[in-house]
Amino acid sequence: MTNLPPPAEELRFLDAELRQLDVRRATLLRRRAWLVHTLQATAARQPALGPGTAPVGPPAGTGAAARRPEATAPGVQNVLLVLGGVLLTIAAIAFTLVSWGHLGIAGRALVLGALTVGALGAPVALLRRGLRSTAEAVAALGTALTVLDAYALHEVAFPGTDGAGYTATASAVLAALWAVYGVRLGLRHPLPLAVATAHLPLLLGAIAVGAGPYTLTAVSLATAAGGTTVALRAALLPVRIVAVTGALGTGAAGVLSAGWLCWSASGPGPAARAAALLLVAAALALVAGRFVPRPEISVGAAFAAGLCVVAGAGGVLRVTVPGEWTVPGCLACAIALLAAERTRLHHPLRQGLVRASAAVQGFAVLWTLPLVAGCVLGPAVRGAGAWSGTPRDFRDAVFAGLPRPPYAGTAPLVLAVVAAVLVVAGHRTARRPAVTVAAPVLGWAAALVLPVVLQLPYAAGLVAHAVVVAAALFFAVRLGRADKRPSPPSLTALLLALVTSVGLALVSLASEPATIAVLGTLTVLFAAAGLRPGPAPFAAPAALCHATALACAIGASAGRPPHHTALLVLVVPAVAALIASRTGGSRTGGSRTGGSRATVPVEVAGAAAGLLALALAAPEPPMLALVLSLCGAVAAATALRPERRAAGWAAAALFLLATWVRLAAWDVAAPEAYTLPVTGPALIVGLLRRRRDAAVSSWTAYGSGLAVTLVPSLLAAWDDQHWLRPLALGVAALAVTLAGARHRLQAPLVLGPGVLALVALHELTPYLAQVVGALPRWAPPAVAGLVLLVLGATYEQRLRDARRLREALGRLG
Repeated sequence: MTNLPPPAEELRFLDAELRQLDVRRATLLRRRAWLVHTLQATAARQPALGPGTAPVGPPAGTGAAARRPEATAPGVQNVLLVLGGVLLTIAAIAFTLVSWGHLGIAGRALVLGALTVGALGAPVALLRRGLRSTAEAVAALGTALTVLDAYALHEVAFPGTDGAGYTATASAVLAALWAVYGVRLGLRHPLPLAVATAHLPLLLGAIAVGAGPYTLTAVSLATAAGGTTVALRAALLPVRIVAVTGALGTGAAGVLSAGWLCWSASGPGPAARAAALLLVAAALALVAGRFVPRPEISVGAAFAAGLCVVAGAGGVLRVTVPGEWTVPGCLACAIALLAAERTRLHHPLRQGLVRASAAVQGFAVLWTLPLVAGCVLGPAVRGAGAWSGTPRDFRDAVFAGLPRPPYAGTAPLVLAVVAAVLVVAGHRTARRPAVTVAAPVLGWAAALVLPVVLQLPYAAGLVAHAVVVAAALFFAVRLGRADKRPSPPSLTALLLALVTSVGLALVSLASEPATIAVLGTLTVLFAAAGLRPGPAPFAAPAALCHATALACAIGASAGRPPHHTALLVLVVPAVAALIASRTGGSRTGGSRTGGSRATVPVEVAGAAAGLLALALAAPEPPMLALVLSLCGAVAAATALRPERRAAGWAAAALFLLATWVRLAAWDVAAPEAYTLPVTGPALIVGLLRRRRDAAVSSWTAYGSGLAVTLVPSLLAAWDDQHWLRPLALGVAALAVTLAGARHRLQAPLVLGPGVLALVALHELTPYLAQVVGALPRWAPPAVAGLVLLVLGATYEQRLRDARRLREALGRLG
């Protein structure tokens, strides 16, 4: 017995078999087409191959693809149709414009009428035969002929009518005819043409009747509303594209015109009418954004609507309130837009209105930027006239030599309001870190410009800015992280405190008592903040810098010369070394704590103060020697710390410099009497140390002892006109060199040859001068050029030799 499957299972089996047969049939048909194409190509090449030549088989790989036609049949058809339609249209235009006068009225009407009726009627028959592309091309010719008909009708029947009015009527009639024609026949191109032409009648009609700017603006917005309606309801993509383009163009023109009318109005009435037009544009944008399916377009439409509302309100406020309140009024309107967040509007619309509010708030902050920049940069200009006298008020102290921004009376209010909005909105935004940084900056700017705007007395303004510094440091300490690293808000507060302190110090230079009081206050404030680990890397160096300035101010106030003030400035490096010794080297779990992170900045600030002290003492050699000695003592104290052993080199160098400067200040003719008693014991100590510890460098053991005598003697020998000192110094340098070569020590091999070479150069200087004087003037440049050429040719070899010399010196003790 045969076991038959159920009907449903058998049906599925038959369908699968039929699908397999269809796939196999399609494969065989493709193979057959390829074989036919190959045979045709072979037959076409056969005469060229000659008789008896065997045809070549089908090429492998991509050979068949290479013989495929490059253009498709529909593409060729479209090109031909478009080209034919364009040529016929050009011929019709040429006939209408050039050959029109050669025919009578009947002939003209007959020719144009016949052509138009034929071109518009032919697509009906073509569509019945399925020739849609040809019908589209002929219909395009017909639509072009209708435009020529309208032009011809104006030239013959209505030659005296107004051009704008006739064009408005003709465009309305043509748009309606093209729309009906395209809908009835189902053609693609008449509808986009009708929509594009429909944007013209209202605007041209308003121009024809002599409408004013307000009417033209209203007509542009009405046209944009019509285009928006078509764009939202049209089903065809070309129609939507044309409608959107037209609506955007006319809408943008209307909005710009309304904005210009609103902000250039001379009274409340014209400004209110223009503001009403902007409100209409905003309503149109909101309606369009509500029904647009793409959210990003809805957001953009709501954004434009919000800007239109604020612009309208601002234009009315400009002519009704004082000028300085225009920006705060616009800011109030922008903040009112934030209420949309709590409404039931579409979410993209709410988002766009919020972005418009943020943009207006940003523009308001930019409006205050000239005043804030003047308050920050103005004191730098004032600093050129130190202790020139107490200004009349704080604004004169800050803006001395700078233009004052107009309408700046409400700038603090604008900054404070935007900061408050950011604080309130920061809890509901995903960008909370940025808000927590921007809000303090705006609040700081408001507090910074407030004394200037209020024109407080000079002393009151200084106190106000000092309070700003104290508040910024307080928040920097309070907002610090638990891991003792400054958080972004804390770091922002620190930077704001530093900027304010610099400006405050520069402003205080106008008065001597104010300078000392302000610098002392700033030193105390930053020193107090530097006690906390978080702000210490910034606050402690700032305190030292202000202390340095305070020392200079105290010295100048006491009437002391600069080289005496240098001794007072040296207190700062000593304090810095003490602070660094208490904070340096502390570690917690392998990471630097707040104190150790402040060590390097503190040491840098102390070193800068030391350099300033040296610069102040430079004109007086005795005081310079004393300052060098004290700096060397500070460096030696720093070298006592295990992690700062390298500071010992700086201490030794400073002590040596102090010795040489002291000898020069005493006008010592025989410095060896003072240096040899130091060199002898120093070399003995170095020798004993190397015997106990062979790893000690020769620089550590003998460098300072040799330099104490060799360098001052070299300086003395350079100005000595006799031969005895150079000879003795040369012999000593030669002995040092030979000793270094004998024991392979680096320090003697560097100091000895260097001094010996300089002594030899000193002795040869007179003869070299004679030789140079005897040579022609072109000889030295020629010799220099030759030397450069030789060095350039052997540059690589010279580098290799220098590297070998450095390695050889490095291997010495």
